[in-house]
Amino acid sequence: MKDSDEGRGTASRLLAVPGVRAARTYRREWLGKDLVAGIVLATLLVPQGMAYADLAGLPPITGLYTTILCLLGYAVCGPSRILVLGPDSSLGPMIAATVLPLVAADGDPDRAVALASVLALMVAAIMILASVAKLGFIADLISKPTMIGYMNGLALTILVGQLPKLFGFSVDADTLVGECVGLVEQLADGALVPAAAAVGVGGIALILVLQRLVPKVPAVLLMVVLAIAAAVVFDLGEHGVDLVGDLPEGFPPLTVPDIRLSDLVPLFGGALGIALVSLTDTISTASAFAARSGQEIRGNQEMAGIGVANLAAGLFQGFPVSTSGSRTAVAERAGAKSQLTGVVGAALIVLMLVLVPGLFRDLPQPALAAVVITASLSLADIPGTVRLWRQRRTEFLLSVAAFLGVALLGVLPGIALAVGLSVLNVFRRAWWPYNTVLGRVEGMEGYHDVRSYPAAELMPGLVIYRFDAPLFFANARTFRDEIRHLARTEPRPRWIVIAAEPMTDVDTTAADMLLELDVALNAEDVHLVFAELKDPVRRKIERYELTETIDPHHFFPTVEAAVAAFRLSGGGPVVSEGPD
Repeated sequence: MKDSDEGRGTASRLLAVPGVRAARTYRREWLGKDLVAGIVLATLLVPQGMAYADLAGLPPITGLYTTILCLLGYAVCGPSRILVLGPDSSLGPMIAATVLPLVAADGDPDRAVALASVLALMVAAIMILASVAKLGFIADLISKPTMIGYMNGLALTILVGQLPKLFGFSVDADTLVGECVGLVEQLADGALVPAAAAVGVGGIALILVLQRLVPKVPAVLLMVVLAIAAAVVFDLGEHGVDLVGDLPEGFPPLTVPDIRLSDLVPLFGGALGIALVSLTDTISTASAFAARSGQEIRGNQEMAGIGVANLAAGLFQGFPVSTSGSRTAVAERAGAKSQLTGVVGAALIVLMLVLVPGLFRDLPQPALAAVVITASLSLADIPGTVRLWRQRRTEFLLSVAAFLGVALLGVLPGIALAVGLSVLNVFRRAWWPYNTVLGRVEGMEGYHDVRSYPAAELMPGLVIYRFDAPLFFANARTFRDEIRHLARTEPRPRWIVIAAEPMTDVDTTAADMLLELDVALNAEDVHLVFAELKDPVRRKIERYELTETIDPHHFFPTVEAAVAAFRLSGGGPVVSEGPD
């Protein structure tokens, strides 16, 4: 009996693994579609994986290792049916900003790979631990306006950073301004390689035109094939164009990265930023595609899936990964029905590495720069920025601040600034929330904002006040000052009724303020009255012993009940006067 229970427990745990559950419910009619989608996806995964590895400052082969392992890891533990993970243009600059300063002294590519692998393992640990702690809400730490600004800044950073490679030379600079200055100086000195520029600019034009006019054609793959053909036919290597060269043959072994202890702290800071961007991107992308297929998004499981994908990549000489909206869209259009699509794509890349490792030997580096630049253009959201300007200037300014943070301070400080701005914006709204006086509007039920309805009728001796936020330490003084001001308006009120439905909390600082305020108002023969206070908040009021000072009979279920009680206490008729 005990063995039977243990067997059932083991089976239950296995069924909890998304990949096992997906395999049990897999439909035979999906197989053909998944195989075709996997082949189509592989044609995009190879050039993009190599390009994004180069963007991260790593050897191109690591992009292929990363792609293979993250696809397999997510297929086992990822909850989404068709989401495609892999090297990502938004993470490349963050990886480079974290890793390259640590290898700047010796420029050892093996050390860079080891550091990037540890970075992936750290991202994996953060994601898995956050999943266990059910911290999926962390994705909400970056508001959409600040994310738009951050991505716009990232797009500009990537674009400027890739232009030297596109033109066939290099620039040694650590900041965006420095890269711009170096780019101009090199161009002025005649460092541009015409053949490299032709391949790079032509590659960008080809990708953009094909994506615009014939989106079903694999534009990136076609450009890469034509670039390799041009390199062979015109012997571009002899004309100053850098080529990718031979890739290592075969599959990488399981590797535990060896780094210095002093590297851990700067790597951990980068891992936090990467984990946040990766999670935010994954949740938004997964939500968009789940809405089309009727799936339900499980944020904590998505974190676990991303964590396992990064773990697998980090143990096989890979680097941090995220969701790719463009590759997921390609898989969906190709008919993908499950994660078998990603498994097929990974298997094809393995076969390529084993059987034809020299396939991309003659791929020009400017072609990889073209892939990265076209990807960076998709990160920018200029229409979204214009919409913010038209609809809400304060959020437009937040977006601009996040953009400038990335452009002027760097990628990692930029993400910290983006998070800080988002949190401060929330805090600002809670600190200075909207507040107003309410009055009766002819022909409408209830009591309404006198700013929206200036002709609203008010009752002499009664003020109905609404404060649209929880009452806590940061806004307690604002609330107190507003009530004191209302208590001194003419005609002097006898009751100030707080329409308290928006108040979802009262902390101890606010409770002490209410105690002092009620005592001061009572001395002026003004009573503080609450209406529509939520039960959990009312229980807190009682726990703080405020009902010993505030009359327990001055709590009403509705504003109408409070007004009726005021009238019974001798309140006057209704008049059409707003507050001073």
